[in-house]
Amino acid sequence: MKKLLLVYIVLIGTLMAYLYMVFVKEDNSELLNETEGLHGTLDEKYVMVNFLAGIDYWKNGLKGFEDAAEALGVSVEYRGSTQYDVQEEVMVLEQVIARKPAGIAVSAIDSESLNSAINKAVEAGIPVVMFDADAPNSKAYSYIGTNNYNAGVTAARKMAELTGGSGKVGVVTLPKQLNHQERTRGFEETLQKEFPDVQLIGVEDGKGDQMVSEQKVRELLEKYPDLKGIFVTEANGGVGAGNAILRLGKLDQVRIISFDTDKGTLDMVKSGTISATLAQGTWNMGYWSLMQLFHLHNHIVNPMSDNGDSSIPPLPTNIDTGITVVTPADVDQFYAK
Repeated sequence: MKKLLLVYIVLIGTLMAYLYMVFVKEDNSELLNETEGLHGTLDEKYVMVNFLAGIDYWKNGLKGFEDAAEALGVSVEYRGSTQYDVQEEVMVLEQVIARKPAGIAVSAIDSESLNSAINKAVEAGIPVVMFDADAPNSKAYSYIGTNNYNAGVTAARKMAELTGGSGKVGVVTLPKQLNHQERTRGFEETLQKEFPDVQLIGVEDGKGDQMVSEQKVRELLEKYPDLKGIFVTEANGGVGAGNAILRLGKLDQVRIISFDTDKGTLDMVKSGTISATLAQGTWNMGYWSLMQLFHLHNHIVNPMSDNGDSSIPPLPTNIDTGITVVTPADVDQFYAK
């Protein structure tokens, strides 16, 4: 009788262990996978390529790129031309392509000049997405960044508010770069449609350089001494414009709207030299660039240009990362913590 009881106990114990393995342990395994989510490997290397490498503007976008890499368990690298030079960025991009990374996020110094290199990468099976500055006629799969036309619209409306809806204003920009072209176009067309008493009297090339932009603003003020406002489509030029009006004693007359949130720009907003600046979602640009590249590399999404497996969801081709108007009232919130 005791032996029979022992057999029953062993059988029951074996059955309980089996049930645990089949139901409990498998369920926990599935939960663990769900908790981990998407995960790559460190030998998956993704590269960010831009221009004027090392300037403050890129830091937040690179942080987003790195944060996404940490979440996914992949590795990243940052490369860029040291100067505002098209050929140098093309050369850097070609060097990156030759190393066959898992994917490349590119900010284009020129909307056309990088197309050949970008297309070469895509044709070699390397996913490419654009961030911050697009190359719309290339084979890159998507653009992640500011809706620059709408940013120009916002700047025009803010300028009209600052100038009382009338007077002469100018623009300092980078006329060969698509994102700056769109900002200028949105600004100009909105003034024409909504604020006909605000007259755009000139669009100047500041070359993304503080000293050049300062000189361009000086020239505008010499030609139009009653100038009431300047829209500068990038940060270095905004600081240059600020220096110009300070040195010419025009602080009380000229309202400046700049772009981005580097420390020099924020300091001028805080002092009232720059009336407002437009903050871009740069962290989002970096973060979602890497997320898209990871999904493309691992065939989790289907490029819109590909008529392949319809069961795989399509990749969004355009992500607007938004802007925020920064004024002296809230500027302290935008300093790097």
